[in-house]
Amino acid sequence: MEIQKEKILEVLEEIRHPETKEGIVSSGMVSDISYREDELWIGLKFSRANDPFIQSIKKACVRAINGTYGEDTLLKGHIQVLVPEPPPQREILPHVKNIVAVASGKGGVGKSTVAVNLAVALAQSGASVGLIDADVYGPSIPKMFDVEGKRPPARSEDGVEWIEPIEKYGVKLLSVGFFIKPEDAVIWRGPMATSALKQLITQGDWGELDYLLIDLPPGTGDVHLTMVQEVPVTGVVIVSTPQDVALADVIKGINMFAGEKINVPVLGLVENMSWFTPEELPDNRYYIFGKDGCKKLAEKMGIPLLGQVPLVQGIRESGDSGRPVTLSADTQSGDAFRLLSEELKKALNKRNAEQDPTRKVELTKK
Repeated sequence: MEIQKEKILEVLEEIRHPETKEGIVSSGMVSDISYREDELWIGLKFSRANDPFIQSIKKACVRAINGTYGEDTLLKGHIQVLVPEPPPQREILPHVKNIVAVASGKGGVGKSTVAVNLAVALAQSGASVGLIDADVYGPSIPKMFDVEGKRPPARSEDGVEWIEPIEKYGVKLLSVGFFIKPEDAVIWRGPMATSALKQLITQGDWGELDYLLIDLPPGTGDVHLTMVQEVPVTGVVIVSTPQDVALADVIKGINMFAGEKINVPVLGLVENMSWFTPEELPDNRYYIFGKDGCKKLAEKMGIPLLGQVPLVQGIRESGDSGRPVTLSADTQSGDAFRLLSEELKKALNKRNAEQDPTRKVELTKK
């Protein structure tokens, strides 16, 4: 026997959504009541697919109807849940040709120094370049570009909030450091750090770029996984010193990126602090951290060695002063980074010619 629709609505109106406290009938959640082959069917409309109360409201409907009109009047499987179609996803970084991550197995190896000077060297060659400071716990890019205290302007367009990168030395820059005081410690849990990186990547108004470099935190962790899930990374450059302790962590980084789940091409290694050269004795080399450690590891693992950068006082001074050493012409250090940028271009051209474009990583829980 069919029950009048008005009677069913009266029963269902007693059920309230736990979050909005509104009745499911008066709020428009009950979208359909019908009989199919003498069996009652109900349609429930939710505003979002991830509403945590979908199952509890379905159960409440079954209890209310069956408690009023008898068992099996409404079967749980006869409740249809309707949710809105998800909006089409906006393409991330559609006009960026190459996304290059700069990583290191451990801290203190000069990864950010390499990233900064590499970005400047690429810009000097005529390329359009962007640099994201993804080292959210120790953002150093603002200081190394002498833009501490700057605040990127924001704008809204078609309901999307955009952050305009700061531009210096021909490089577009975004860093968490632009949004905090230099003296403040960043005390964030993993989700906050990854959310910050997502904003820099997806809301940065990067425009057309030949290269977007992403300076990652040391090690392997949440920020690295977020990056490869958000954008298709063209390849990664791993920075290390020649010493064995640093190289042990490099192997872990290589295995993470080159592993089956991540599968991001390792473009090559950069050996930083390869030797110490006093400025007054430019022809002398002192191998403080060991000799050719990265070179030997690269040969062993079949990975290119993109370059070796000496330990020179001028590199440190230029980073502290906010004027990267690559800006200085005819210096040993600047030449090393310019040569490194050319080797990176070759590695990218080879990678793009021989391998399919990288896909965003989709990690699933088992």
